[in-house]
Amino acid sequence: MTGSGSRVKATIFRYFQPAALVAIVVLWSVMPAAWLDPWVFVAIALTTRLTILGLERVNERHASWRMDRRELVTDVFYMLLVIFAISKVRKLVVDQPLISARHALGLETPWAMHWPMLVQVVVIIALIEFGQYWMHRLMHDNHAFWLTHAPHHHVPQLNALKGSVGNPLELFLVGLSVAVLFDFDLSALLCVGHILTAVTCFAHANVRFNPPRWYAFVFTTIEHHSLHHSVTYEDTRCNYGNALIVFDRMFGTFRDGEAEAVGQDDRRRLTIREQFLFPFVPLIALVKARRADARAA
Repeated sequence: MTGSGSRVKATIFRYFQPAALVAIVVLWSVMPAAWLDPWVFVAIALTTRLTILGLERVNERHASWRMDRRELVTDVFYMLLVIFAISKVRKLVVDQPLISARHALGLETPWAMHWPMLVQVVVIIALIEFGQYWMHRLMHDNHAFWLTHAPHHHVPQLNALKGSVGNPLELFLVGLSVAVLFDFDLSALLCVGHILTAVTCFAHANVRFNPPRWYAFVFTTIEHHSLHHSVTYEDTRCNYGNALIVFDRMFGTFRDGEAEAVGQDDRRRLTIREQFLFPFVPLIALVKARRADARAA
């Protein structure tokens, strides 16, 4: 590639992330009311994921993170699990009961949906990310919660679909949000979902981005998040922000740098079965030990 071509490519990947977020806001601002449907959102968010995944072939960050066919199939399984199962269960057992209780108690907030859309988007992201920051931090500070989250850290490489990989209990917990306690406009909610999808993909993507400093001050980048996926447990206790790294800066858990070696223990990739059973391994071991003692007696 010529020098001018290299400069153009560098510029594109420098501003791709902030430009994408602006485009997402514009998209949902002009989206016809008839298209404000969850399945339209799923289709658009899926297109976003696949686009970012495609960028990994255009400007790869680390060859050691390169995805093979087996890894792709596994990641797609988890992505579909979140979309078609976990999000549905969370809506049924948490979101809808909270919304019903709020209405029954007369805790209506119609004024929220009359704010400018951009204001709604900023407020919703702040509410979601503040909760996710503390939930994520709890998962690294408490052993029981760590057992649900640790499978996500057993991935030995990062790529655009890895944000959905984890134990179902963790995937359920990290999606909880107090945003359901407010009456926001549907277009703002879908816009936020699209933004968080994009930033989460960016933060796991095997792409050599080099975003502006102002973007990296506010939003989580692959540099921040790769460091969070460092090999030792103690090294993971930083940069908890899912989409907003600014809360780490506020609460003293931000760490600058980047890591290529990611994973836990021996950096062995867990099977889907192992991911699902991981939080229950200590209990299973205890039961087996007691049965063995009983047989010995």
